[in-house]
Amino acid sequence: MTGDAGSVPGGDALAVAVIGTGRMGAAMAARLRAAGVAVTVYNRTAERARRVAEATGAAVAETAREAAAAAPVVLVSLADDRAVTSAYQGPDGIVAGVSPGTVVADTSTIDPRTARDMGDLVAARGAGLLDAPVSGSVPSVERGELTVLAGGDPADLERARPVLGILARQIFHVGPAGAGATMKLAVNSVVHALNQALSEALVLAERAGIRRGVAYDVLAASAAGAPFVHYKRAAFERPDETPVAFTLDLVAKDLDLILGLAARVGAPMEQAAANRAAVAAAIRAGMGERDMSAIAEVLRRRAQTPQA
Repeated sequence: MTGDAGSVPGGDALAVAVIGTGRMGAAMAARLRAAGVAVTVYNRTAERARRVAEATGAAVAETAREAAAAAPVVLVSLADDRAVTSAYQGPDGIVAGVSPGTVVADTSTIDPRTARDMGDLVAARGAGLLDAPVSGSVPSVERGELTVLAGGDPADLERARPVLGILARQIFHVGPAGAGATMKLAVNSVVHALNQALSEALVLAERAGIRRGVAYDVLAASAAGAPFVHYKRAAFERPDETPVAFTLDLVAKDLDLILGLAARVGAPMEQAAANRAAVAAAIRAGMGERDMSAIAEVLRRRAQTPQA
């Protein structure tokens, strides 16, 4: 293990492992370090973890097992179910590193079944797992304003609360194992619908002669002005200048999870199905790695294409 986890005053008061240092995981590690928490980071692509460590003073673990063994609270932030399953299992996985009393708070957006399966593996080691996905963006992490949707044992949530409270303004215990993952899919079904509707509304206004900035001013001030509309403003107004926050490939992954859950529980999701088709078209157009706001660009291109 490399790095200096104690360079921030008070860093020994809490110790946390962060497994997965993509955009959200890296922001969580930075926020925790700034609050004086001793942080150990691990990422499958080691260079990403090293960059976070260099920027924050976190320690670097060579394996997920080593990271999980380094702290009583383990935060996991990974892209999808396959990455989560891989990180937990095997001789160098998270499960091999936890010990009785460890709490793993998995913030990944995954299938509720995966959350429950990984929870069973962790429980067999005497530790606890919260499926604790978050609602919010990287700026929300930086301000400590995430919303945590936690499923699992309330006692585990109380043990993790001092850490989660540094990252979040609101923490909801929504039910037993799998409930957090379920609630996140419900939330994201609304977010992705907002993304589609906002894209369509902006392009409609633009095509009818209203400047993009003016249209956004009105939408943000209207009944449609949800937090998503406000924090995605730069991405919609200045897409070529704004860093990618959430790719369309990940939107497709979310919508597949949402529609899969809907099929299992018998919930009609016509809006989600329409949104999935729109995202599929954007990905076919080569925009899978673009920010989710690129749906508006797809619509602009379609509007400029002569109709047969």
